[in-house]
Amino acid sequence: MKKTILTLGLICAFSGFAYADGNAFTPLNFNDTSYGNASNAKANSAVNTIPEGEAIGNGNIQNAIQQLDNAQIDIRNELLNVKTKYADVDAQYKLIKTERASLKKQVRTVERRIKEIDKAKEKIRKNML
Repeated sequence: MKKTILTLGLICAFSGFAYADGNAFTPLNFNDTSYGNASNAKANSAVNTIPEGEAIGNGNIQNAIQQLDNAQIDIRNELLNVKTKYADVDAQYKLIKTERASLKKQVRTVERRIKEIDKAKEKIRKNML
């Protein structure tokens, strides 16, 4: 209980330091011309002759975006080609894999027949003696 009272007391005592300098953020208003004289404001308006709808380098940015779009389309087309090729190779792989399994079974079957024939020959030889 004493710890909580002491903690609350310390928080209250030192909380004023956080706001000692007032508001930490002072917004700047660049549209306000009251900070300069009238001749300075006229000079600033003469320098800024760009129409409001058009920004500096807007055409270059649009061109860059267009080039990126074209590059993205090319890469997507390449991806489709690679996926198609992968699907073909995968189908061939699965076909070869099943064919391999089938041939392996045939090899086992033929080897078993050969062993059975060898055993039969040995039995016949034993009976002949």
